[in-house]
Amino acid sequence: MENAVGLVMTGGGARGAYQAGVLKRVGELKRARTQGNPFPIIGGASAGAINGSAIATGCDDFALATKTLADVWAALEPSDIFHCGLLSQAHNSITWILDLSFGAILGGGNARSLLDATPLRHFLNKHLDCNRIQENIKRGYLYALAISATNYNSGKSYLFIQGKKGHPLWKRIRLVTVATKITVDHVCASSAIPMIFQPLKLQTPRGSAFFGDGCARLQQPLSPVIRLGAEKVFAIGVRCGNKESQEEATDERNPSLAQVLGVLLNVMFLDHLATDMEHLEHLNQLLNDGHINQLGIEGGQKIRPLETFIITPSVNLSDLAERHQKDLPSLIHYFVSGLGRDAASCADLMSYLLFTPKYTRDLIEIGYRDASGRIDEIEEFLYSSKEGDAENPLASVTGGNVPQAGSAAKRTGKLVRARG
Repeated sequence: MENAVGLVMTGGGARGAYQAGVLKRVGELKRARTQGNPFPIIGGASAGAINGSAIATGCDDFALATKTLADVWAALEPSDIFHCGLLSQAHNSITWILDLSFGAILGGGNARSLLDATPLRHFLNKHLDCNRIQENIKRGYLYALAISATNYNSGKSYLFIQGKKGHPLWKRIRLVTVATKITVDHVCASSAIPMIFQPLKLQTPRGSAFFGDGCARLQQPLSPVIRLGAEKVFAIGVRCGNKESQEEATDERNPSLAQVLGVLLNVMFLDHLATDMEHLEHLNQLLNDGHINQLGIEGGQKIRPLETFIITPSVNLSDLAERHQKDLPSLIHYFVSGLGRDAASCADLMSYLLFTPKYTRDLIEIGYRDASGRIDEIEEFLYSSKEGDAENPLASVTGGNVPQAGSAAKRTGKLVRARG
């Protein structure tokens, strides 16, 4: 698959709206409108699994799919993701109190999560038609979609892959790859933030198990699309690219629980992509300098240089979340704020939970603006070719027989249906 571009999107809860903003701008490229989906291979985890599945189910009309995805994020309400009512929160709180206070006597293990994310499954069923994934693969719009989830029973990372017949499968010590038809349940499991949302039960070749957020054990988020054949990797991160260069703030007070949870989520969602990208760039340099033979260093596997492109927020999304915290329903805001001493200590945690229109619209706008500022670079990366078919990146995957994007008008279903 020469010059096939792999799209990588990792987690971030509500920060996933930033990814939608970037994709919306990419979908407005003239070549994207006329030539169709530039990403034949898509890998996603957590919120990235939601966005990746949306693109996979609508890639027969990539421009429309990206616009509609941004529209759905822009109209998102907290009640679409988790229960916000007094009864639900009271039940959750009592369960936690009983487990922590009397679990040894009454029998514990009943608390599942801080929030009840049951509405998310209904929301995705309404807006995501996963049956279209196989249709798009069959018609040549997509080669493969890979979604990561963490098996809480075994502790292993699972990669669920739906792709063209004969796509690669592999196995590692802590990784299992499964060829399967991807459903809303897989997407929900991949986006179940640990401790925040409850795990979901999925069927595997070895039986049923409970799964949670795909980022929990996904230490190499670029690996799935590379092993599926991508020779270029386009990644959308959700951490401010300038954050690491900023001077660290000092605070002599003990960290609140909200701060600790925020740091843990940052490690899980943000650090792995940046680290993996740095590792890949270093490996490319070693290959280009001749320090590593392209025949490889492991079992005769061929190692090839890969082109990479990463786009990240130009602003600190935690700072943005701090300004939007009161947009949450009062009960949820009261509940989450109780874990921290002030708005600043809750900012990182809130940046993942603020599924509110004002916050997600700001994120979409930031993503759209960031992509617009680099749109020439993005177009060059997506459509340049060393040799062969530079006009259509899907041609190398489908053997050159690629349906035109205009034929999408004849489709009978929808990938993502906008609210209302």
